[in-house]
Amino acid sequence: MTDIARRTIIACLGAASILFAAPALAHSGPPFPIVQDRVVGPYRIAVWTDPDTTDDGSAAGRFWVTVHPVAEGATLPADTRARISVAAPDRPASAAHSAGTDLVGGDVSHQFAALVLDHEGLFHVKVAIDGALGPADVESDVQATYDLRPPPSLILLYLFPFALVAGLWLKLLMKRRRSPAPAVRRSAADKAAPLQ
Repeated sequence: MTDIARRTIIACLGAASILFAAPALAHSGPPFPIVQDRVVGPYRIAVWTDPDTTDDGSAAGRFWVTVHPVAEGATLPADTRARISVAAPDRPASAAHSAGTDLVGGDVSHQFAALVLDHEGLFHVKVAIDGALGPADVESDVQATYDLRPPPSLILLYLFPFALVAGLWLKLLMKRRRSPAPAVRRSAADKAAPLQ
């Protein structure tokens, strides 16, 4: 087996192992803030979201809430919780969804919830904070979109033209390597000149 053929086989096996590896469960974009350090009552609140919508009813709209007390040196009571609700203003008949948050890493100042966003479009988001320091609400709007990653099976379709061109190129290289080198023609002037 020639060196080029060996390298080609190794490259193809490497590409196949990458293509057929288990797909990563990443989303199409990073979370972004919809409320940043807004002071409401005794709290400073920030809300980040990754508003993916799905057709299968799974909770892909993710929300992270950060809550801190406004007063210097104060600590956030352990019973402080956020409740997130979303509703589509363009579809009044559509059901509103709400969920309580879970603590992130046991830290009461960082909370998370996942909600169903059942279609693309505008959603009104309301975050209600309740705890020993008192209640507070913040509201914002977010545009929900589908996760834009193509299904893994389409990756093969997208790669097919590139693999075809690479195969033709390798075939041409192998054909050139097997054929004898063309004879070099020397002109009469070159023949008269001494070789150096």
